[in-house]
Amino acid sequence: DAPVAGETRSTDLVSPYGRHQAGIVTPRPAHGAVASFHVLADTPADLERLFRRLTERIEFLAHGGVVPVLDPKLPPADSGLLGPDVRPDALTVTAALGASLFDDRPWLGALKPVALQRMTKFRNDALDADISHGDLVLQICANGQDPVVHALRDIVKNLPDQLVLKWMQAGSVPVLPVPSEGPPESARNLLGFRDGSANPDSADEALMQRVVWVAPGDGEPAWATHGSYQAVRIIRNLVERWDRTPLGEQERILGRMKVSGAPLDRPDGTEAMVPDYAADPEGRLTPLDAHIRLANPRTPATQASLMLRRPFNYVNGVLKNGQLDQGLLFIAFQSNLERSFIAVQHRLDGEPLEEYVKPVGGGYFFALPGFTGGGDYLGRPLIAAIDPTSQMTSQSG
Repeated sequence: DAPVAGETRSTDLVSPYGRHQAGIVTPRPAHGAVASFHVLADTPADLERLFRRLTERIEFLAHGGVVPVLDPKLPPADSGLLGPDVRPDALTVTAALGASLFDDRPWLGALKPVALQRMTKFRNDALDADISHGDLVLQICANGQDPVVHALRDIVKNLPDQLVLKWMQAGSVPVLPVPSEGPPESARNLLGFRDGSANPDSADEALMQRVVWVAPGDGEPAWATHGSYQAVRIIRNLVERWDRTPLGEQERILGRMKVSGAPLDRPDGTEAMVPDYAADPEGRLTPLDAHIRLANPRTPATQASLMLRRPFNYVNGVLKNGQLDQGLLFIAFQSNLERSFIAVQHRLDGEPLEEYVKPVGGGYFFALPGFTGGGDYLGRPLIAAIDPTSQMTSQSG
């Protein structure tokens, strides 16, 4: 759902503690960013130190507090962007690991999540290596833009010896007025359509356990239990071409009414209504190659492909060719990357919408399980699972 006007405060606190990390099923605020880093960690001790230091910064940023005053002859303890008293503003920082973190460290390779891999190109992709992949990504979200920027600068400042920023993409979603009647609305993307109408309910714990969270018995390393696969895609929208496309064609390409979000077979309905594909087998109402029909055919077999989307719109300025650089920072979480995002993307391969969108970056990552307070830290189960003999073998080699 879109953020609702008047319902947020700078004092909003999202606890960073729990079985799962915050920022995944947490209600999406208005602003977010994904930042990808190279990790400098040659040994398990280095990686543990990184995780502990990152946890300390996440705890402070999530709770807020008074910034320490240091000797003016030294650099200040904080950027000062939020003033001397940092307020939480619903800030969440979600950490996820890339395949390269495991592939480049022999002592970590055996613990790599089963489906974690480098994101390969689909036919319509034009992936730029400079804005793709990474050892570790941080998804930073908050009510306002400044807390997101502040958090990123805080982490870059405090961990410069272990984290080197590779790329980042920031975005936002519109804050909608309180609905006068009916259910909450989904936010619109930069194509003008509501994005997320069929998203699973993140407040349904049983559904999230099935769709989002890795569980015991899923075939993953034990340390990965309660984590989640994260797919990130920077998808440029070719808005000039889209804006010159007839409305009816736009709606047939997406499969929904542009104004209301209703499915095409129920044009007078609402976005909450479910299309009935069984009653339209030839695609006369909802084309067989419509985006929503390919992404989720709503068959028993494709129920396993559900994922939780948490995207943001981005506006970066102007490209060298004079076109607007705008699009979608697509973010999705799922318990099985192959069964969910990758399977859906294969169904979408060659869809009519590809004439108007161009994925240019992103990557696949694994969001770590959560952590508790009192000395626990992010990534502790992974550190505890490292085999000391594999470490000695790699060192002797």
